[in-house]
Amino acid sequence: MIPTRREVFLEDKEYEPAYVLLFTIASSMIWIMVPGLAFLYSGLSRRKSALSMLWIVIVSSFVCVFQWYFWGYSLAFSKSGNSFIGNLHAFGFKTVLGKTNDDSVYPQIAFAIFQMQFLLVTIAIMAGGLVAERGRFVPALVFMFCWATVVYSPVVYWIWGGGWASTWRGGALDYAGGGPVEILSGVSVFVYSAFLGKRNPTLMINFRPHNISTIFLGTSMLYVGWLFFNGFSCGNASVKVPYSMMNTHLSGAFGAITWCLLDYRLEGKWSMVGICSGCISGLVAATPASGFIPLWASVIMGIVSGVVCNFSTQLKYLCHVDDSLDVLAEHGIAGMIGLLFNGIFGSATVAGYDGVTDHAGGWIDHNWKQLYIQIVYILATTAYSAAVTAILCFVINKIPGLHLRVDYNAEEQGVDEDQIGEFAYDYVEVRRDFLDWGAPLGYQTEAASAAPAAAEVLQAVDASAEGSSNEEPINISEKRD
Repeated sequence: MIPTRREVFLEDKEYEPAYVLLFTIASSMIWIMVPGLAFLYSGLSRRKSALSMLWIVIVSSFVCVFQWYFWGYSLAFSKSGNSFIGNLHAFGFKTVLGKTNDDSVYPQIAFAIFQMQFLLVTIAIMAGGLVAERGRFVPALVFMFCWATVVYSPVVYWIWGGGWASTWRGGALDYAGGGPVEILSGVSVFVYSAFLGKRNPTLMINFRPHNISTIFLGTSMLYVGWLFFNGFSCGNASVKVPYSMMNTHLSGAFGAITWCLLDYRLEGKWSMVGICSGCISGLVAATPASGFIPLWASVIMGIVSGVVCNFSTQLKYLCHVDDSLDVLAEHGIAGMIGLLFNGIFGSATVAGYDGVTDHAGGWIDHNWKQLYIQIVYILATTAYSAAVTAILCFVINKIPGLHLRVDYNAEEQGVDEDQIGEFAYDYVEVRRDFLDWGAPLGYQTEAASAAPAAAEVLQAVDASAEGSSNEEPINISEKRD
């Protein structure tokens, strides 16, 4: 039932306009992370698949806007009475114009939209890894809708909706989504990549990011959005907002410097990709921890995340899984680091800077059990996401028309050509008549069969070489015409 204008007006008089504006601005700024991730992944891919990264990230966010409106928010934040998942009390946003609770000074719809951005960012983190130069669009979109329902919403309920993780032995500390956002996305992409299989090795020649400027642009947009993502997760206008922002700055900065130094030791070059990767790992580590740890601990956390995540990029080789965008290393592992830092460096004083949170902190406050609680939360989140993602991948891949991977010819041409029919650039590694080409293996015979134009050029060169020096030189361009 839609509330009447009078009912909404009476409720509205009890709200603080500043808080409504706070949530509106924060929600808008966090959304910038979605196109930021699209640009980042596009730059990391090859030119022939650059547009597919932009497409899948933005379209997946549209799909999950509907999922959140339809039942995602209700499953994540309705009070169901059990410790695993919410109910459908807020199905279709039907009860979101009231308060979130009796003491609330903002409407529930403001909170629901703010939380929706967290889902959209999580899905955007995953989307690029689900396509990654060899995945099909429609199965990936079906997977993400189902995944948001049976993986994301339950885990959000565990930690933020009153579920077991928020109450068990005092509750786990997860400020802005080390579990629901980072671990879930990193682990799920890794499992999905295992089902996709490796990219064809014969097509991996000269593989490297095609546009470093786009990578930098995407990282910059992520950085801006992340400040709001972490800063406003406390849900009120308190000193905790700038404090968590500063924690985010410190962790991101030291993560970037550390990663770049590690890359320099190998190549003797100051890698821009290394700077961006390290910055992201530091920002990810700050996600669960920026609202709980002291500023000096963020310096340590940034360094640790830079080192650990840099070396974690080798996990894909050890496990023989083609996680081409290193989502597990930069998001999953970094999220775990931030959660572990909460167990050790979590401060009751910092946690209480919002004037609401009352928690015993971590080891620095002699709350020795907190690290154990954090580890259990990490293991539960990791295991649940891996298991359910594997089930979803297996089932979807068996449905006719929803096989996860493109065929060999499509991978050879590029996902842009196969799935979209458009390119991000006018010049790419392929042409639309790519499959009509042959592979030039020799100087004349094989090259002549590769393409008529190439054959005519070679014949003109041979004729010119055999002719007398007194003869008029052959104009190759005229011969080609």
